[in-house]
Amino acid sequence: MRAWLAALVLLTSAGTAQAKVLYVEAGRLLDIESGELQSGQCILTEDERIVAVEPCGPTPEGAKRVDWSAYTVLPGLIDLHTHLSDTGSSADLSDPLKTSPVDTVLIGARNARATLESGFTTVRDVGTYRGLTDVALRNAINRGLVPGPRMFVAGAYLTHPGGGGELNGVVPNEQLPADMRLGVLTSPEESTRKAGFLFDNGVDFLKLIGTGAVLAIGTEPGEPELTEEEMRVAVQVAQARGSYATAHAHGAEGIKNAIRAGVRSIEHASLIDEEGLLMAREHGVWLVMDVFNGDYIDEVGTAEGWPEEYLRKNRETTQVQRDNFRRAVELGVPLAFGSDAGVYPHGMNARQFGYMVANGMSPLQAIRAATTSAATVIGKQGELGQIAPTYYADMIAVEGNPLADVSVLESVAHVMKGGEIIK
Repeated sequence: MRAWLAALVLLTSAGTAQAKVLYVEAGRLLDIESGELQSGQCILTEDERIVAVEPCGPTPEGAKRVDWSAYTVLPGLIDLHTHLSDTGSSADLSDPLKTSPVDTVLIGARNARATLESGFTTVRDVGTYRGLTDVALRNAINRGLVPGPRMFVAGAYLTHPGGGGELNGVVPNEQLPADMRLGVLTSPEESTRKAGFLFDNGVDFLKLIGTGAVLAIGTEPGEPELTEEEMRVAVQVAQARGSYATAHAHGAEGIKNAIRAGVRSIEHASLIDEEGLLMAREHGVWLVMDVFNGDYIDEVGTAEGWPEEYLRKNRETTQVQRDNFRRAVELGVPLAFGSDAGVYPHGMNARQFGYMVANGMSPLQAIRAATTSAATVIGKQGELGQIAPTYYADMIAVEGNPLADVSVLESVAHVMKGGEIIK
């Protein structure tokens, strides 16, 4: 008996005849594991999941045929570094303060839709100035109130006062609203308490600010901020909750502190040194390096009058980050896709693929970074990142061959998330 027929028999016998069943005909199907483009394949989905992938035949009884025969079909993409629930970068440092929590969530809903329609069906949202607005946005998406990608959220930045996770340079930080300082800490004890608070309020993982930031007034990317011990105790809280922590870290020492503290991934890793690269490889720590947005900051930030401090730090980190990305590829350090969407307008995430390829990856490696590798980082391997039975029915369709020209991912013709056709 054909696999899809057996599946439908089981569905019917289990009393689930009302399940939504789709039969997607792919022109070419990219098998992420083998790297092969397969012709004549159809994907049977039932509700949110994939039931079977096999040579096309007649449309199964009760199923709706979806004709993507003119396209290359691959898994929905995953971006591990986004800021959906935020106002975005601009010349006005006070934007996040002037935008209420409710308005921030509404802005996030707009950003979520743009992200989903661009082919990113899952994101890890790595922090917002308005604490816990990302939790509200995630919940609204999960309840079907607004369209958007699956979100895994951090809730707030765990950061030192005046550090890379604070809204600096607007008003004295102690005058900022309480919801903008949920993760501010000065000791390991506070780190433990605030990490627990965030999990109690619904976050999926923790975001630790291990060094200064490019887009934060008064901080330097190369300078360590949270101590190794402050990060270690937060990691322990996350592990006790069945989760993990990631660390924002540009500077070499801050990166190594975070690796020793036990984080799962490092965001940016711009100034990582050879020792840090080898430590990441040895400990299986993922690097999530946003190698696209430096050009956007330089071009648009200069034109719009962003703070000169931002522009200077961006110039000092952009090329060295790309050089270190290339070295990480050469050394076989684990790398996954993260673009820092929010620095640039949401929906442009796929522009990063071309930069990854230009800096040492093959197109297939770059695609894997945004599918199977990213799924592993968020602990959803076996559910996300592939088109295979039991996985979520997340897939996109593009014109052309992304293995020959990865830029075709910048223009997505069709999107499906959880068995629902979005575009």
